[in-house]
Amino acid sequence: MTRMVTVRLFAAARAAVGHGMLEVAPESDTVSGVVAALQRVPDAVPEVADILGRCSFLVDGRATRDPGAAVPAGAKVDVLPPFAGG
Repeated sequence: MTRMVTVRLFAAARAAVGHGMLEVAPESDTVSGVVAALQRVPDAVPEVADILGRCSFLVDGRATRDPGAAVPAGAKVDVLPPFAGG
């Protein structure tokens, strides 16, 4: 059985991957594994690695910028590009 996580993407990350939400099978059980899976999405633009590299992530509601942060099977991962204001 393939390990899947739900990923929601916002703003520039959404545009770069070509989807607002999708299920992916991460290459590993870390944020970097999720990012690698997103880079393989057929609709992703060539600059996707650069854009995702500037993002922060929420893993089941917990904020992280650590590519080694754990992502358990069935997790919900939000991809948040930097934004101004607030």
